[in-house]
Amino acid sequence: MSLEWRPDPLGDGWQQATLPVSVRDPELVATLVRHGAQDAGAAMLHVHGFNDYFFQTHLARAAADTGLAFYALDLRRCGRSWRPGQLAHVVDDLAEYRVDLALATRWLRSLGHDRVVLHGHSTGGLTAALWSASPAGREAVDALVLDSPWFDLNARWFQRVVSTWVLDTLGPLDRDRVIADGPSAYSYHLHRDHGGRWDYDLGLKPPDGFPVRAGWLRAVRRGQARLARGLGIDAPVLVATAAESGPNRLDNPLLDAQDTVLDVRQIWARSPRLGPDVTELRVPGGIHDLTLSADAPRELYLTRMFGWVRQNLAERAA
Repeated sequence: MSLEWRPDPLGDGWQQATLPVSVRDPELVATLVRHGAQDAGAAMLHVHGFNDYFFQTHLARAAADTGLAFYALDLRRCGRSWRPGQLAHVVDDLAEYRVDLALATRWLRSLGHDRVVLHGHSTGGLTAALWSASPAGREAVDALVLDSPWFDLNARWFQRVVSTWVLDTLGPLDRDRVIADGPSAYSYHLHRDHGGRWDYDLGLKPPDGFPVRAGWLRAVRRGQARLARGLGIDAPVLVATAAESGPNRLDNPLLDAQDTVLDVRQIWARSPRLGPDVTELRVPGGIHDLTLSADAPRELYLTRMFGWVRQNLAERAA
């Protein structure tokens, strides 16, 4: 069975292919994205975060300049994979994404890619880390890059404990209850219509974000708890963050130079629990999605990150 590639809305040679992830529900799919046919060899697979989908074509160009084939995965109910009637970005357990990731990496291998670098952002970073620690992930992932991964709830200790208890109680009883909704200064400011530098589909990545639901956040908190106990990932891991965090408000003068979504100190504290081979990269002037930072920090991230990738793939091949 082969993949059916068709033109992607990104245009300019971009293609997408649908990956069925459920035998019971034909509407439940993931979507693999690429820029035309890719040469065999090492490949990077990008996994987006919450309220996100793949549109960062400059990341793909940087991968190509490094000699990597590039693919992106829109997970089930996200971005290109959303279908009418579905709750966008909702899962009851982050382990559901194991099927999406396993299918995507299996297709990459079948297309001739002998090594796979997994690149995950935010919630996608947490998901990628959890899967890389699973039996299938250990076999599939040769290097793991995490761009501002969501390792803990950005709140004080007492709030984290209480909210987790509430979610464990509420989540199974009222999984679809909206517990957070509303605009994000970070999301709003990214788009060029609002003063940002990026153009993307506001239907797939809305400025107000998708509602945060009880069942989904419970799944995230359980994934974060699993990480906190230690994952023991075999592959080398690069954890990249902004150099500092700040308030997620439009009146923050450093809105375009800080992570205003997550607390980077929490990420640094939990990074050692990923495995025995973890490297940290802190990017001055970076924002939550380092690939969407201003020119200088973005170039720093891409240069340092792909340098790390080249070095580690060479070491594993030796």
